[in-house]
Amino acid sequence: MSDGPRREAILEVRGLVKHFPLTQGVLFKRQIGAVRAVDGVSFDLRPGETLGIVGESGCGKSTVARLMASLERPTAGAILYKGEDISRLSRRALKAVRRNIQMVFQDPYTSLNPRMTVGDIIGEPFDIHPEVAPKGDRRRRVRELLDVVGLNPEYVNRYPHQFSGGQRQRIGIARGLALNPEIIVADEPVSALDVSVQAQVINLMERLQSEFDLSYMFIAHDLSIVRHISDRVGVMYLGKIVEIGTDREIYEHPTHPYTQALLSAVPVPDPTLSHRRERIILAGDVPSPANPPSGCRFRTRCWKARQRCADEEPPLAVPAEFERATGPVAHPSACHFAEEKPRVAQP
Repeated sequence: MSDGPRREAILEVRGLVKHFPLTQGVLFKRQIGAVRAVDGVSFDLRPGETLGIVGESGCGKSTVARLMASLERPTAGAILYKGEDISRLSRRALKAVRRNIQMVFQDPYTSLNPRMTVGDIIGEPFDIHPEVAPKGDRRRRVRELLDVVGLNPEYVNRYPHQFSGGQRQRIGIARGLALNPEIIVADEPVSALDVSVQAQVINLMERLQSEFDLSYMFIAHDLSIVRHISDRVGVMYLGKIVEIGTDREIYEHPTHPYTQALLSAVPVPDPTLSHRRERIILAGDVPSPANPPSGCRFRTRCWKARQRCADEEPPLAVPAEFERATGPVAHPSACHFAEEKPRVAQP
């Protein structure tokens, strides 16, 4: 986690939108709508910082990750890397940018080619960017990367099936580090691992961040892990960020009802605190991203919902009642009726 002075953003996301078309017909397809996976997301990422993104499955977290890594083209909006909008670059111009923004995928079992050795997997980025490591130096560089992520360099000729899940994820991290990137986009990198292995991989990522001055966008659904590794946290719901702030602001002073509901569901090991804490049970199901509710998208499940919530979409801003406040309560929240939830127990 970054604890130094605040630095200028290395990545700026402004009004990011990604819609996937819904079509009908077999031979003559026609568009009948769109899945609004990401629908107006904005945030900054600073050098050496970890920005955590949390939310329910299907809220758009992974789509945001793929947009950041240029694996998808946005429908609208801008992704500014050092002031340049990389979302509109040609494939050729994008090649240089991709070297600096790498991705670690969720599933270590499907993200590694089973027919390639570990040495070939980690060394493949050098085929695309030969300027990073000359051919005669690649073997040494691959062995260095294996050592950096805590694997025996002698494993260079082994295949992915000869490794455990945690070791495979370390190989994926080594591949992500191969081109000396500035930003790592980690899409739920520990969700497929055992709890004890999760801690090892998280500790490894923290060490690498400090050692190589990396910026992380860390996506997860485990709120405890996100708090452990993140400097700031963005909470997503149905394609939008509904609250964003530092880890203390989000976890100790949540102001959006959805964030409060998420935190109330996190298990607490202390029986006394667990008994005193109010559990918020949300009614209904998550609406379809192909047909989201008008106004506030959370209103169909919110106990505070009023007519204004259906008529007017709340902006992601510091609520008026907190504008003059100081401390962690004054952070952006997309709710017309935001209020501080007193901290009872931390996840």
